[in-house]
Amino acid sequence: MVYLIVLAVLVILLLVLSGASVKVVRPFQRGLVERLGRYHATVDPGLRMIVPFVDRMIRVDMRESVVEVPPQEVITSDNVVVSVYAVVYYEATDPRRLIYNVSDFMKAVTKLAQTNLRNVIGDMQLDEALTASEMVNSRLRDILDDATDKWGTRVVRVEIQRIDPPADVVTAMHNQMRAERSRRAVVTEASGLKEAAIAKAEGEKQSAILQAEGVKQRQVLEAQGEADAIRALAEAERYRQETVATGEAEATRQVYAAIHDGQPTNDLLAIKYLEALKAIAKGRATKIFLPTEATAALGALGGMAELLKDATGNSDGRAPTRAGQS
Repeated sequence: MVYLIVLAVLVILLLVLSGASVKVVRPFQRGLVERLGRYHATVDPGLRMIVPFVDRMIRVDMRESVVEVPPQEVITSDNVVVSVYAVVYYEATDPRRLIYNVSDFMKAVTKLAQTNLRNVIGDMQLDEALTASEMVNSRLRDILDDATDKWGTRVVRVEIQRIDPPADVVTAMHNQMRAERSRRAVVTEASGLKEAAIAKAEGEKQSAILQAEGVKQRQVLEAQGEADAIRALAEAERYRQETVATGEAEATRQVYAAIHDGQPTNDLLAIKYLEALKAIAKGRATKIFLPTEATAALGALGGMAELLKDATGNSDGRAPTRAGQS
């Protein structure tokens, strides 16, 4: 019976020792092994063995974590008190420094974030702080990352959740926003009216220019048409005169050719001359101009004398005799 009790105690003691010596480190953790109160080693994830009652293991979470910064009242450079809400994302890079270099990392990083929020936003005006959240986030991340590096952590990013101004400031901002929108609406409407007036004036100007160009083109075309018509009439008149002159010249040539071919005598010329004088005398002219050439006048008188002589010779009823007959 005593042996069974001793055996049971040994089994229980063995189980206790086994449970104290076998440790499991999860994939997202690192283990810090302390031996007799001093740092001994850092172990990776997996099944690890330590010396019971001599070694102690501290597990450190290496995942990215978030710290919510409590609301912080900050006075901006234009003397407006605002409440700032922010969160800090960090991850452990050295589990040994994270455990041994800071006693309460969560509290330390929270206070550090609050202090730097006052410093960063306190140097800005309210409008700038409300609109430049990316710049504020970047500055806070750089400051916190540099300050927490000795604690074995890395600040991944800092996000400003919201900035709450006082109620009266919010009302004033809303009024300012409405006034600004009203001003923009008036400016936009005035700009539209101005552009419409300019477009209308440009249209009227272009219309007047086009009308003037149309009148000019019409006048030019009419002048060109009249010039072409006058040119065509002149060409037709010239052609008519040339044709008439050519016909008259041809007729004159034919008349003279016929006269020369007929070999007219002086008697015939004298008769024609007298017929021409008779036609002239029948006209309405009060003055008659006769040829001044002496030879022509004598020739004409000689021709008339011969005609009178022939007429006298034939008055006795005898026929005229030919030259060379008795």
